[in-house]
Amino acid sequence: MSRRRCNAIGRPAQTDLTLELSALTGVTLYEPEELVLSAKAGTPLAEIEALLAANGQQLSFEPMDYAGILGGVAGRGTIGGALAANVSGPRRIKAGAARDHFLGFYAVSGRGETFKSGGRVVKNVTGYDLCKLIAGSWGTLAAMTEVTIKVLPRPETEQTLLVRGLEPARAIEAMTSAMGSSCDVSGAAHLPAGVAVRVEAGVIAAASACSRR
Repeated sequence: MSRRRCNAIGRPAQTDLTLELSALTGVTLYEPEELVLSAKAGTPLAEIEALLAANGQQLSFEPMDYAGILGGVAGRGTIGGALAANVSGPRRIKAGAARDHFLGFYAVSGRGETFKSGGRVVKNVTGYDLCKLIAGSWGTLAAMTEVTIKVLPRPETEQTLLVRGLEPARAIEAMTSAMGSSCDVSGAAHLPAGVAVRVEAGVIAAASACSRR
């Protein structure tokens, strides 16, 4: 997420100064055959996802875009923000969280000292595994300047199945059956009737607004 969107979640620290990292953008290394990508921390997720899609790959932790929930501008999230907040989508139950795909980073400490951790391979045993510590720290431990992540092939085809009108108990039974089947299910969720109506109304309103433009 971008810094502004992070400030809309949780309990942000109250400070007099803000460190702006939006100028740190650009993919610095991408090796599709090795399933590894490095980018400046302020690189938009949309840019990274487009690059990966062109090569049949994806960010398997499926970072969410919170713009619709927080009233922000879609597509403004960054790779550094996603890792700092450990943002993960519905695919987390299968692919893991953002931290599980975090290989290495360069950062600046609160003392102004630059340091690095991890590398460009999954089995990196040199030094402490600070990636797990930094992921989810919301930028309170260090300011990341460059990150390296593991990417994975995207499925050739995928489909979303929507079942309406199920009571909670029946919905749980259906999701459990699906997750335990031979199908490669990447996520499952049940929305109570009241929530589902509001979501559908929001989708219809968004589609209507787009058509008017």
